Amino acid sequence: MATTRPTPPDRPYHHGDLRRAIMSAALEAIAAEGPAALSLRDLARRAGVSHAAPAHHFKDRAGLLTAIAAEGHELLADALRLAGDLREAGVRYVRFAREHPAHFQVMFSPQLLRPDDVELVTAQALSGAALRDAVAGVPDRDRGVEARLAGVAAWSLAHGFATLLLAHNLDDALDGGDPEETFRELATTLFRPGGGADTP
Repeated sequence: MATTRPTPPDRPYHHGDLRRAIMSAALEAIAAEGPAALSLRDLARRAGVSHAAPAHHFKDRAGLLTAIAAEGHELLADALRLAGDLREAGVRYVRFAREHPAHFQVMFSPQLLRPDDVELVTAQALSGAALRDAVAGVPDRDRGVEARLAGVAAWSLAHGFATLLLAHNLDDALDGGDPEETFRELATTLFRPGGGADTP
């Protein structure tokens, strides 16, 4: 008489899902506690996988954070490409930070990453190119400064606003107002509707 083997219990993740599950658990942990508190062993517990799984896919904590940063730069590049002008690129930058706060924290923490990682370097180039394209769309007569400095100014404005926003340093100043609309109004004081800098 043949015996029937019991059906093994379903595993929570398998094949390609495992890497995504670990990254998702990491993003949740970073959003709640910051990247400094990230532990591969804790991530394994959160994702319901063996304690060796995160190391198998990412080698170490720096590898995991680098993968998150690379994904963040790709998402940011996609967001910036949808902007119609430089000012709207800034609005989309702020929106990205609000919608992906964990990515945002990690992307700009180079001390946590592997700076020579090919995927990261490629993704950083994509987001940088998207910002430069937005700046390049501003006519020379409206920009006020050369393209390189205009890009620095635009990035500084959007990144500074987003950073202060995520740290709740703008809560009183916004007074319940929509952050994206507030940024749009702020950018309008510095840029013409077409995206260029105001001139006296």
